[in-house]
Amino acid sequence: MERKQKQILGYGVDLFSFKDALAFIKGKMDNSVGAQVVTINPEMIELADRCPEFAEALHSADLVIPDGFGIKLALKIKGVNQEQIPGIEFSKKLIEICADNNYPIALIGAQEKVIQKACENLKNEFGNLNIAFVHNGFFDSEQENKMIEELEKIQPKLVLVALGAPKQEVLIKKFKKTLDKSIFVGVGGSFDVWSGEVQRAPIFFRKIGCEWLYRVLKQPERFKRIFPTLPLFLIKVVFSSK
Repeated sequence: MERKQKQILGYGVDLFSFKDALAFIKGKMDNSVGAQVVTINPEMIELADRCPEFAEALHSADLVIPDGFGIKLALKIKGVNQEQIPGIEFSKKLIEICADNNYPIALIGAQEKVIQKACENLKNEFGNLNIAFVHNGFFDSEQENKMIEELEKIQPKLVLVALGAPKQEVLIKKFKKTLDKSIFVGVGGSFDVWSGEVQRAPIFFRKIGCEWLYRVLKQPERFKRIFPTLPLFLIKVVFSSK
């Protein structure tokens, strides 16, 4: 399956549907071909402009899905009616594929109690799920090397990293050099949701593409993160399109 991308302020976004993006990664998984999946949003593009290492990770990713609603709007401005692909749902589908095929998976990130509860809940949801490696989000460079050694022995099909951007994407870029048969996805706060620590937006907000608004209403401190980033991002996209 061939990739087709649209550039948003210098960063490529893949124009797959949810179904085709999933098939694209499943094909790599089934053939033991490694890949890095980035679930991009406007804040990440702003961060990448200030962090060359992060920008390099975005440019070298094997699949960049439009997770943020701002990315969907930016593509609309550029004349592309693209389906939004929530990273948390995409990752859950990959977990389901692994459970169905008895593929080992690895989870890295979040607090210890959060990741352990997320593991418990995922195992309850997917009876055959093989979680072969678990590590919280607190480790130094020496522990990183030990993690790579362990993962190399396990050879997980899927590695989900919940450290937040840009840390998770930079770590994945480093890890995938050794684990070249694994699928890596940076999943942000997904472990918090899967553990039950954080409630995801109701379906209504998800369907209208306003999950970000629900999160702001529930966590007002997020307002500073989204504004003025989102409007400024869209203004830049408008001017870059002229």
